[in-house]
Amino acid sequence: MAEQARGRLARMFEEHAPVLRGFFVRRGARQDAEDLVQETYLRLLRAHEGPGETIANPEAYLFTVALNLAREQAGRRRWSTLAIDDIEQLGQGLASGECVEDAAEANQRRQRLQALLATLPEHTRAVLVMQYRDGMSYKQIAERLGVSSHMVKKHVVRGLATCRRAMADTEEAQ
Repeated sequence: MAEQARGRLARMFEEHAPVLRGFFVRRGARQDAEDLVQETYLRLLRAHEGPGETIANPEAYLFTVALNLAREQAGRRRWSTLAIDDIEQLGQGLASGECVEDAAEANQRRQRLQALLATLPEHTRAVLVMQYRDGMSYKQIAERLGVSSHMVKKHVVRGLATCRRAMADTEEAQ
């Protein structure tokens, strides 16, 4: 008798597996969909074989279990605090010997530098950004801003001197 019931559940599961797979995929568990489908079936089998009453409506039970698994999966994703890129970056930093404190210090330094750049005169800030962020040459910057290459160099020297002085003052204060 138990073997017949198990066979009925297996047939029902085969029939509903594609629907369950789609159900999980639509709820954002694309990579885990197959595992969640299998877990749904295992929970159905455990409930059927466990002590107590037999499942009156196995199909409804199957979809209830699937819904609960989808909710659990969504909860796990929501509580995940790091994005995949951040985790990979952290892993690369650890592999390269960079410690978490160094990364935090670098982040604080970057924030201080951004705040400092905001205090620079507009042309000086623009020149520094174009050179260091965009990788432009003095000649390209000069053409874009309509000034001479000599003036671009002057802005770079002034901006870097101001930034270095302020960063050194900040580090000494700590």
